[in-house]
Parts: sequence; C-alpha cells; structure tokens
Amino acid sequence: MFNFFKKDKPAKPAEVATEPVASEEAQAVEQATPIDTTASHHEQSSATEASKSQLSWTERLRKGLSRSREQLSKQLKGIFSGGKIDEDVYEELETILLTSDVGVNATVSLLDDIRSRVKRDALSDTSQLKNALEDALLDLLHPLQQPLDTSTHHPFVIMMVGVNGAGKTTTIGKLANLFQAQGKSVLIAAGDTFRAAAREQLQAWGERNQVHVVASEGGDPGAVIFDAVQSAKSKGIDIVLADTAGRLPTQLNLMEEIKKVQRVIDKALPSAPHEVLLVLDANTGQNAVAQVQAFHQALNVTGLVLTKLDGTAKGGVIAAIAKQQPIPIRYIGVGEQLEDLRPFQAQEFVEALIHD
Repeated sequence: MFNFFKKDKPAKPAEVATEPVASEEAQAVEQATPIDTTASHHEQSSATEASKSQLSWTERLRKGLSRSREQLSKQLKGIFSGGKIDEDVYEELETILLTSDVGVNATVSLLDDIRSRVKRDALSDTSQLKNALEDALLDLLHPLQQPLDTSTHHPFVIMMVGVNGAGKTTTIGKLANLFQAQGKSVLIAAGDTFRAAAREQLQAWGERNQVHVVASEGGDPGAVIFDAVQSAKSKGIDIVLADTAGRLPTQLNLMEEIKKVQRVIDKALPSAPHEVLLVLDANTGQNAVAQVQAFHQALNVTGLVLTKLDGTAKGGVIAAIAKQQPIPIRYIGVGEQLEDLRPFQAQEFVEALIHD
C-alpha cells in the first residue's frame, strides 16, 4: 500500500464515452487518453479549454443538453404551435415523451399532471401546454435536488460505484477539484485493484489536483480503502473519495464483493460510508434506471451522478429515474472540462432541456 503525490501536473485524462455493456466479456474499459506532446496540439487544446472556460455554467449546460433538447423541442414545436387541446394532442405528446427516454411511468405521471393543470387553469390552446409541461416536469424533478452536505462527518467518506465505462474515475477527479474549491482537503482511495488503468488514472488526477492517492498493485480493495480511511483520520482529511471496481448489476458474485467493501469501510469508521454515490452514463437511457434499482438494492445508494449528458439525446431518462427510483441527483456532467460537473439544479435543467 502506498501513496502517490507528485508535483508535476500531467495532462488531464479524458472521460471515455462507452455504449451500455450487455455481458462481462463486453464490459468497456476506461482508458487514459494518450498525451500528444506536440506544440501545435498543446496550443490548440489550450485555446479550446480557454474558450470553454469563458462560458457560464448555464451556457455550458445548454450546450451539453443540446442533443436532448433537439430531440424533445423539435417535436414539441408542432404541438405548441396552437390549436385545440384534445385527445389527439395528448397522444402525440405521449409519443414524444416516450421517444425522448422519459419512460412509461414518468410519461403517464406527466400527462396526468398536465391534464389536471389544463382543467384547473381552463387551458384551451396547445400554445399554453409548454408552460404546463415545464411546470409538471419541474415538480417531478425538484425532489431530486438535494445538494450533498459533506460537513456532517469528519472525514466524510464517499463510496463511488458504477459499471465500467460510466465515467466513475473521471468523476472522482472532478469531485476532488470541486471539493478543493470549497476549501476541503481530499484523499483518494484507489479501490479498483483489478485494473491498472484505473489506478494510473487516479494517480494522474491526484497529481493534477495535488491530492494524495492511496493505492496498491493488486490485492484486496477493502484493505486499500481501509488504509485510506485510517490515513485520513490521522491526517485530519475532510473527504475520502473511495473508488471501487466497475461491475454489472447482474454479476452477483461481484456485487457481493462490493457489499464486503462497504462493510470494511464501516469497520474503518463506524457509520461510513456516509455517501454511496452511483455514477450513471446518460447514454445508457432506460438501462440507467435498472442500474439504479440493482445498486440501490445491494448498497442502499444515497446519491447519483449523471454523466455524459453532452453526448446523448437521452437526457429525458432523468425523469424516469425521478419517477421509478427517486434518489437525489447530486451532480450532473455535461462535458470533459473540470467545470462541466456541477450540483444538480432542477429549474436550470428543465429550462435548458425545453427552451430553445
């Protein structure tokens, strides 16, 4: 077991988008992106990052949700252009919501809410349905807006879980940066001892953020995290980010192993982990709902991170999660930059999803 801490800052590893995995053999592997050291590439990358950093969060969110917004708003324009509100309109709206990955249960719930608003407010023209839909969607998502409070324990231990390829390792690096910006000290536990690439990525993130990384070449992941928690306690560290090996919910033996890791964390610090954070790839659509249900059943997940919203038109899946498994969405990711991971805010999300 050893710590990694270097002064030289390497280039930031990129988050690799992957398609949903269907079997153990087909699991995607998060790989660190090779570094191009040529001057021209460096200049282009610096210019691109500088340009992106000038965008406000609202602008980055709108840009990140552009594909989901196009999928939804282009179809909604035909409905909201004016006309009588009748059953044909409701049927068309139902089809649009379903094809936008909102899910059956959430679609039914939203339509019931909209019908109630139409009756209560005496709406008669389809041009009035846009506000009704926006308000119904906001009411559905708002309960998920619960910012993570890391001040309740010291150290505050966050157990990171998810399938391979969801962006878990990159999310850990971004969270470390985010917590540091809040004045918190951070320690990373490289609990994915099965993949050397995961350990190397976390080392790179640790060097970039000047954060200690407790790791081991192989061995027991529980032991690595146990040592990390003990180190955090002795050094007065505020937050421990504990990585775990990616796994499919259908891999029952591996799900049992991650339960064991959770028990080990509790032994290292009673009541820990204080947050079980499940990282989801928005590209997986409705499969994300199944992942939430499976991981929650095994580990009692307390928070979600929805990543890669910039690479998909399936942003509507957030509504499906809200209806079927309403676990707080702590953060959303809309790009590869450090600033592209932020706490979830229902109002700004709905506006970026619906408004042109």
